[in-house]
Amino acid sequence: MFLTVFSALNTGFLKTLELFALTLVGALPLGLIISLGSMSKFKPLKYLVKAIIWIVRGTPLMLQLLIIYYGPGLLGHNWWGGGESGRFIATTVAFIFNYSCYFSEIYRGGIEGVPIGQREAGEVLGMTKIQIFFRVTLLQVIKRILPPISNEIITLVKDTSLSRIIALQEVIWAGQAFMKSDGLIWPLFFTGVYFLVASGILTIFLDKLEKKLSYFRI
Repeated sequence: MFLTVFSALNTGFLKTLELFALTLVGALPLGLIISLGSMSKFKPLKYLVKAIIWIVRGTPLMLQLLIIYYGPGLLGHNWWGGGESGRFIATTVAFIFNYSCYFSEIYRGGIEGVPIGQREAGEVLGMTKIQIFFRVTLLQVIKRILPPISNEIITLVKDTSLSRIIALQEVIWAGQAFMKSDGLIWPLFFTGVYFLVASGILTIFLDKLEKKLSYFRI
């Protein structure tokens, strides 16, 4: 029984890690794009992006999961397909969209926190706006945003458990399955160990990364 339980938990945790990794890969660059939209001088685009961010940040991720997964099917267009793969795709889309909005606000705060004089100095040196952004602004933004980004990344590890609401077979879903079928509660509690280990490893890695980037301090 122990081997069966741990095999199921390990399989579920691999799904959790896959969701976590894909969310980061998608949300980090998308968040930067959204932040640029929220700072656009074109007001219709700016207000539209800000409204989307407000809605996403103001509603529960669980609700967004339900709407994104079940909504298309109720409207007669099942975009995600059936089975586990369909649930995983829908979950990944929901997580990327949700976290990119949170990351966008962090990016925006970091970009706006860079003194305007440094951008003006880049213009005096003949640099283009793109060169100024990547060679002057973005390097300083990295240091400024790393602590809040790190907090969101740690939160993401735990938020992956919300995917069980649409029956995605991640680690907590696997633990709960044994409680329902065999009356075993300890597998469910043991899932916490997986999250503690993952969060601990990420915390150590992000702390070291922050120290390595200390030369960006201004």
